Amino acid sequence: MPSIAVLGAGITGVTTAYSLMKRGFDVTVFDRHRYAAMETSFANGGQLSASNAEVWNQWSTVLKGIKWMLQGDAPLSVNPRPTWHKASWMAEFLANIPRYKANTIETARLAVTARAGLAEMADVAGIDFDFTPAGILHFYQSQKDLDHARRVNDLLGQGGLDRRELTVDEVFAKEPNLRGDILGGFWTESDSTGDIHKFTVGLAEWLQTQGVKFALGEDVQQVSADDDGVTVRTSTEARFDGIVVSAGVASRQFAKMLGDRVNIYPVKGYSITVNLRDEASQNGAPTVSLLDDKAKIVTSRLGRDRFRIAGTAEFNGINRDIRADRVKPLVDWCESHFPKVSTESCVPWAGLRPMMPNMMPRVGNGRHARVFYNTGHGHLGWTLSAATADLLGDAVEQRMRAKNSHGIQQHTLKSA
Repeated sequence: MPSIAVLGAGITGVTTAYSLMKRGFDVTVFDRHRYAAMETSFANGGQLSASNAEVWNQWSTVLKGIKWMLQGDAPLSVNPRPTWHKASWMAEFLANIPRYKANTIETARLAVTARAGLAEMADVAGIDFDFTPAGILHFYQSQKDLDHARRVNDLLGQGGLDRRELTVDEVFAKEPNLRGDILGGFWTESDSTGDIHKFTVGLAEWLQTQGVKFALGEDVQQVSADDDGVTVRTSTEARFDGIVVSAGVASRQFAKMLGDRVNIYPVKGYSITVNLRDEASQNGAPTVSLLDDKAKIVTSRLGRDRFRIAGTAEFNGINRDIRADRVKPLVDWCESHFPKVSTESCVPWAGLRPMMPNMMPRVGNGRHARVFYNTGHGHLGWTLSAATADLLGDAVEQRMRAKNSHGIQQHTLKSA
């Protein structure tokens, strides 16, 4: 069995390990943390949301971003200090605006495709992750946003997603606890929610029973590839036949070591987990998953006693600080739209989403024949993970089979 090193034990790395294990590879997963899913896969919005597949590459996003830079509590925050990395990323973001429609359709297609793979993983591994197929409700508070949503709906439909428009009365019928001045919404029956951390940890634990090795607490310092294999250096060195980079925002530095350019930028997102400690809060919290288009906030109900609220995008480099001024809008949003929910116990969190300028994941071959990538999923890492893991598995299998076949032919010629 060819040996493959996977860098990163978040949702992308662990689903990649599953895909490679299924194909018969000898897999070792590296992560600097002692446990799986301790960074971006720790406390995200909890949505498995093909309905949120629209990419951000539009002039309207740029104009909103400029306006939001003057608002402390806006959905988008950009540190104005210039860096080459930020400038190059934003230049490429603008260059991909012409691909907005095609990339939105392709993202929706990937998200729909991913559902079956994720369900297979959960079933085979027997994972309890507070899953609920409750659907996702988008709601809108301006006619302009609602009109835009109708245009997006056509693109999502081309990607294979069925999403139905709702009247304002139907919105409140779907979620009776919701409060606010709402004009209408869209309902995606096939979307779902769950706890990404529980899922990733559960899958990692099951994979270990299947022979996948996890080198956790091992900080990878250097990686290199040559004709004979790949070297991964932590406190020691190990050799492999191939390597998959699924290391979130660290993927950019590993790619540079391996001779590739993967222009990921760390876009910080925040969440709060509201602990529903009393019956009034439990009954007053939503049972369906929500997406507020104006505030760019998503929510998930995780079991009976937890309510996850996530949102905002912060361009501030590799910075994991939890800022009170970015958390407060999430708490205020909860109190405004769900006044019966007590926010006395809220656990804040921030994670760095690995985003490519075209908002599409980087999946497939690197420049070197032994190097592969499955990274850059942005805010849709969990939603897309099963589909990209399968694509990655196919790419590794195809290239490794060709390499092995070529090696056998060479050996035969030498023997003759």
